Amino acid sequence: MRNGLRRLAWGILGLVAVAAAGLGAYVWVVLPDIDGALSVPGVTAEVRIERDADGIPTIRAGSRDDALFGLGFVHAQDRLWQLETHRRIGSGRLAEAFGEPAIDTDRFLRALGVRRAAEAQWAHSGPDARAAILAYTAGINAYVQRVMSARPPEFVVLGLAFEPWTPQDTIAWTTMMAWDLGGNWGAELLRLRLAMSLPVERINELLPPYPGASPLPTADYTALFRGLKLQGAVAQVAQLAAPESGVEGVGSNNWVVHGSHTTTGHPLLANDPHLKLSAPALWYFARLEAPGLRAAGATMPGLPIVVLGQNAHIAWGFTNTAPDVQDLYLEQVHPDDPMQYRTPDGWARFETVAETIRVRGKPDIPFLARGTRHGPVISDAGGPTDGATGPGHVLAMRWTALDADVGAVDAGLEINRARSAADFVDKLRRYVAPMQNMVVADTAGHIAMVSAGRVPLRRADNDLKGLVPAPGWDARYDWAGFLDPTLTPREIDPARGFIATANQRVHGPDYPHFITSEWTVPYRHDRIVELLAARPKHDLASLRAIQADEYSGATARLLPVIRGARSAHPLAWAAQRELVAAGATMSADKAGPLIFWAWARHLTEDVFADEVGPALFEAQLGSRNFREALEGVLQRHDGWWCDNKATLETETCEAQVDRAFTQALDELQARHGNDVSRWRWGDAHIARSEHRPFSKVGALARWFEARVPVGGDTYTVNVSKVNYRADPLTGERYLSEHGPSFRGLYDLADPSQSRVMHSTGQSGIVFSPLYHRFVAPWAGVRDVPLWAAGPPAHTLVLAPGAP
Repeated sequence: MRNGLRRLAWGILGLVAVAAAGLGAYVWVVLPDIDGALSVPGVTAEVRIERDADGIPTIRAGSRDDALFGLGFVHAQDRLWQLETHRRIGSGRLAEAFGEPAIDTDRFLRALGVRRAAEAQWAHSGPDARAAILAYTAGINAYVQRVMSARPPEFVVLGLAFEPWTPQDTIAWTTMMAWDLGGNWGAELLRLRLAMSLPVERINELLPPYPGASPLPTADYTALFRGLKLQGAVAQVAQLAAPESGVEGVGSNNWVVHGSHTTTGHPLLANDPHLKLSAPALWYFARLEAPGLRAAGATMPGLPIVVLGQNAHIAWGFTNTAPDVQDLYLEQVHPDDPMQYRTPDGWARFETVAETIRVRGKPDIPFLARGTRHGPVISDAGGPTDGATGPGHVLAMRWTALDADVGAVDAGLEINRARSAADFVDKLRRYVAPMQNMVVADTAGHIAMVSAGRVPLRRADNDLKGLVPAPGWDARYDWAGFLDPTLTPREIDPARGFIATANQRVHGPDYPHFITSEWTVPYRHDRIVELLAARPKHDLASLRAIQADEYSGATARLLPVIRGARSAHPLAWAAQRELVAAGATMSADKAGPLIFWAWARHLTEDVFADEVGPALFEAQLGSRNFREALEGVLQRHDGWWCDNKATLETETCEAQVDRAFTQALDELQARHGNDVSRWRWGDAHIARSEHRPFSKVGALARWFEARVPVGGDTYTVNVSKVNYRADPLTGERYLSEHGPSFRGLYDLADPSQSRVMHSTGQSGIVFSPLYHRFVAPWAGVRDVPLWAAGPPAHTLVLAPGAP
């Protein structure tokens, strides 16, 4: 028997050795070749790809299109699975790879018609953009079809092959980026659902206007919806099926400083766009050098442009304007014919497109996408809703990003070759979506900001103002054209010597045109302005310090409230001591921020959940924390909100403040122990870069996603959005899954000093040492050179080959 066990043990060891050898061989071949020479079809002359030690390529070519071929090639080498997920999202083909859990998202994306819009936009693209996209597409496909030795591990685990990339895949991804940056439609649906139980006045308190402004005057839409006998399900089916889009309380920062306020005498520019953190990062650094093109910065796999960065003449950066460019319409369905809907001129037939959703391991699902004169019927994502929502209504969406003439790539190419700040602003007259606050500086010393994008005009008699879904059969709610693109908010060389945007209202109260009612509260903007004004001269180090700042103006506003909280909890005194020690600085190594945010979460739930409804309140916690509403309630001592309608007694705001403090201490004691001095914000507040789809698989998540403790909060300049909702897999709260996806610092006097950083690493292949390379420096607000410094660490030469 002993000999048998010995043979079994040796057999197991042999199998492990074979498996290890196989894995080692796979790791060897799956990592791309980054040295040597290759002959590939699609380039007209030699393309040199010179990588530095961080994996950032400098692509040198004899023409712009050959350089973009090289960009497509390196995107495929390092980020092929990311390209695959981008393609599947844009086409509504997730269920093919991930099975039944992705069906609802596919339905929504097919209903929205992203791929159909991409077909129309590709047909409308200009010759310059078509040539660029085709060259980029050829680079991706040349690597996959002629060079790749092994598929990245996600393809192997899921049993997928990479189909040839198409120009429509690129166009569709530009639309999905616009989706990520636009959440106005979600606010409309939330108001509709709240209108089922709350009056307009209370909804305006829960979703308050910009500080210092009054709520937009509207008709009583709660009465309108009651008269139409609407049910909340018409909103819910669309909202639950949709992929995540823009959220309140998080956005981006950018600022630009004139040379009169810098140590170099030339402008400096800073930018950090705040987006969903992913592994690999959304961004990929690259440098493009060809006749007429010298640009470097953050590229995005799927797109043939430098999205954010610097060229030989300018540097530029974006923040989201959050414009109201999405309107929802209630379309009335004919009671006797579900293929007709009501218009101002009578009944009209829905436009229809037959779609087929393929599902991994399951039968195909036929899907009929319907459209109206306003746009796609998004409520069909949950199945046809007429008949289930009252007397036959569906929801259609009008959205600028679905227009045929969006031309996002055309605009990006123009930006990449702009020669001055004035040229940059002028070229953006044709820019459509997503609307962005773009700052720019040039080597001649000029600085500027322009809010670029297509802004819809609404009629004077539109008494819903785009805040809620409007009756589609009433012409007064139709758009009345678009704002002249030269009239969007802008500044050029202001006397103050700097420009800063952080998603706040970017125009004064006397600006005559309506952009949005969804501005972000100005905590980050005000802090940036304070820090910029605190020094007579700035350098890159001082701008980096601003990017690293963790002071929370929102926390400072409520600190006196929690410091006045009373509790019989045995840890209350120690907790108050930690709150005083931390103040409003959200340091990862302090206990105070953890105590504050746990208290704020419990207080928010205690104040609002009974009126909003527990299910709807919980559903909103992934995107909203209702902080502005809570500030208003506490400032007014608003007993209507503070009273819990589910109990017989009448709760005061003071009692709810005390109760939430005790609840927070109970929660934190159970999770972090009895010694408050050992609690740390960074133990709970972890920046998690999600991997699609392996973050949802416990055994794989630890390998494929990136995690790092961080400070900051939703309102700090060094933003790290606090998620109140418990993670469905781990139960963790207060994770940060939105943050500075990229940081850039640009020197217009000496570009060699410009610096960048993103949140994971250049490689998207988990076995690469570059997969997690940037995680620690990103968390520490450190950076690497934007432009190549010194000889390359690796050089790959692409030469023309036979087709």
